Amino acid sequence: MNELQSSPEQNQPDAKADAGLQASTVLPAFTPSDSGVLKKRLRLLTVLVAILAIVLVAQWWASHVEIRGLREEVARRLQSGDAANTEVKSVLKTVQESTKELQAKVSVLDSKQAESQSQQLALEQLYQDLSKNRDDWALSEIEEVLSTASQQLELAGNVQGALIALQNADKSLSRSDKPQFIAIRRAIARDQDRLKALPTVDVPGIAVRLDSVIGQIDGMPLLSDEKPVVSVTQPKKPSVHATPKTAGGAPASDWVANAQDKWQSISAEMWTELKQLVRIRSVDTPDALLLSPTQAYYARENLKLRLLNARLALLSRNEFAFRNDLNAAQDTIAKYFDTRAKQVQTTQALLKQVQGSNLSIQMPTLSESINAVRNYKSRR
Repeated sequence: MNELQSSPEQNQPDAKADAGLQASTVLPAFTPSDSGVLKKRLRLLTVLVAILAIVLVAQWWASHVEIRGLREEVARRLQSGDAANTEVKSVLKTVQESTKELQAKVSVLDSKQAESQSQQLALEQLYQDLSKNRDDWALSEIEEVLSTASQQLELAGNVQGALIALQNADKSLSRSDKPQFIAIRRAIARDQDRLKALPTVDVPGIAVRLDSVIGQIDGMPLLSDEKPVVSVTQPKKPSVHATPKTAGGAPASDWVANAQDKWQSISAEMWTELKQLVRIRSVDTPDALLLSPTQAYYARENLKLRLLNARLALLSRNEFAFRNDLNAAQDTIAKYFDTRAKQVQTTQALLKQVQGSNLSIQMPTLSESINAVRNYKSRR
């Protein structure tokens, strides 16, 4: 306790000693050389501060100039941007209007496209139906043509028409590459061979002969005609007498010869006149001599009708009617026409040639081709 309670006086020397120690550490002692160095440092610091200030001013000025340039450039850019914006707005407005028009056109095109698509679908369906039934229609058409040709062949003997029908049917089938048509084409080929193997009948030639006979009827003399008919066998001329001679062998005078010639001509004329006065004819049908002009006209017209009927029978290959009409025409000529006339005899000979033509040809049928088509259709 005593040691701790010391007096203030004892503690004061120690405090002073501590204060002196602190002062010696804070404020050292300056010498003259230290003051020069300090001045140099201050000058250097002043120069550095001035340089820094100059650099800062220069930097500020450069920044100010750059900023002002940037402002001017931004202003120019803004002005040009405003102009461009205005132009863009006008272009955008035009584009919008064009877009509206295009949208309207596109809507119209869409409607038309939808309509065309529906039409295309309908056409495709129709084409499918047509392609599906095309063979049936073609076969039905071929069957109809062959049936008509078969009827013409049977009734009129039209061989050329039947051949043309078979050729057209074969051509129609050849356009399709289906192997199922081969059997039909083979049947058509066999029918064609049978028609081509038929003997030929000169139907046009016979028809021309009949037309020639029909054209000669108006000039053929009838038995009731008043005009004398010159016989085919000409009368013999009277023999010329030998010229008389004198005793010395010299010819007689000319007047004697002339007199004889005149006498012979006069006698010949007189004999002819006498023969014309009286004519004796042997006629099987006396009524033919009493035909009036009207009846003579009808006789010629009936003969023409007979020959026209024979011509029709020829074209239709009706041999029975053909020969009956020709026989009736021959009987009419022999009954009413003067058979001594050369023209009548020529007509009769021409009709005999026509009667000698053979029309009895057994015509084949097209049943094989028609049955082939029908069998194919029934199997479908």
